[in-house]
Amino acid sequence: MIESRDWWPAARVAESPNQDARPEGQQPELIVVHAISLPPGEFGGPHVAELFANCLDPDAHPYFAQIATLHVSAHVLIDRQGRATQFVPFSRRAWHAGVSCWRGRERCNDFSIGIELEGTDALPFTAPQYTALARLVAWLRGRFPTLAADAVAGHSDIAPGRKTDPGPHFDWERLAACLREVRA
Repeated sequence: MIESRDWWPAARVAESPNQDARPEGQQPELIVVHAISLPPGEFGGPHVAELFANCLDPDAHPYFAQIATLHVSAHVLIDRQGRATQFVPFSRRAWHAGVSCWRGRERCNDFSIGIELEGTDALPFTAPQYTALARLVAWLRGRFPTLAADAVAGHSDIAPGRKTDPGPHFDWERLAACLREVRA
């Protein structure tokens, strides 16, 4: 059953087929911050949404041939202007974390919410992205009491050695400051 807390009102919806049910009774307990750009280092195109919808054209860019057959998604993508698109209801499992472990628990997709920021390891994120991310995190915490204040991690934190995002330019202190502003 889909509930009102499944969809962030600030986001446009473009539901991905790359989702399934969480384990029975499992609520979100972790927020995972990712970074993505397609093609790598380019922003603003439709390609992330195409990847999440399984319709990325492998001939549109040389890099796409490597990833076009992947079945991946995230709950939400926040673009460089702070606009959000939601691909998976929060009560369902998005396929974002892959092989992962957080605080000794494996299979982070089972108990996490994946948020992609349009970006790369090589560039800072934008002020609108931090603002939107803080608003989303605050909104989620208000709807899922299982999300503790310290339960926000980078993809690199749950898949060290395999993933590097959101990268060294992600400013965790700035996110914390934005979260304080949202609560004020």
